[in-house]
Parts: sequence; C-alpha cells; structure tokens
Amino acid sequence: MPDLTHGDDAAAVNSLRSAVMRLSRRLKHQRVDESLSPTEMSVLGTLSLCGSATPGELARKEHVQPPSMTRIVALLEAKGLVRLEPHPEDRRQKVVTRTEQAETMLEESRRKRNAFLATLVDGLDEDEWAKLRAAAPVLEKLAHL
Repeated sequence: MPDLTHGDDAAAVNSLRSAVMRLSRRLKHQRVDESLSPTEMSVLGTLSLCGSATPGELARKEHVQPPSMTRIVALLEAKGLVRLEPHPEDRRQKVVTRTEQAETMLEESRRKRNAFLATLVDGLDEDEWAKLRAAAPVLEKLAHL
C-alpha cells in the first residue's frame, strides 16, 4: 500500500482531490433545470441508475438522513419528477419512482454535461486523452467505494 501521508503519493492524492472537486463544481454549473438543487439531481440520477426505491433506501444511497430524504422526495413529487407508489410487500412504506419528465430532464442534463466535458477533452493531446480514458474506470471505482 502506498504511503498516502508523505511524499509523492500524498502530493498525488492532494492533486486528485483538488482536481476532482474543481471539475465537479464546474460540472454542477452545467445544469438544465436551475430550480433543482444538486442533491435533488443526485436523487433523480440514483433513481435512474438503480430504479425505484423506498425513501429509506434512497437516504442510504445518498448518505442523508431519512427525514431529509422525505423532504427531498416531497419537493421532487411537487415538481412532477417522481411519484410515490404503494410498496408491493409492505403497505406502511412507499416506493419512489422517477417520471418520464425526470428521465427526459436527466437525459438533457447528461447531454449538456457530456458536451461540456467533450470541449475540455478537445484541449488534450493524444497521450493525455489516452491516460484519461484509462483512468476513467478507476475513478468510477473510487466514486462507488
């Protein structure tokens, strides 16, 4: 295991953290619907990726407290982006499902963010682009650990 507290490895971790945070901030500004918070967009993205879920499951996946997720789901429902349906096995619970309007908005958002990244990538040389392509699966793994 590399020593992530000193020397070149620590500098690499620091550089990675800083670059990911700056790039993430820039991507957050490439939004289609300015009325949605980044957290609301994240919840919609999770529903798109994982399918329907209970508010409790969403809270765990999004790393927020259940009461916060209840408020987020209510806001999304009021905007017509999710609907609440009865849980198939537990009548005390509801299942959150994204609407077609949400999927359309997410697809537009992905296109806009991908186009933004494509313009940035266009400024890289072939060697840099090859390294970035090779790093993408590793970054994806880190994002889901």
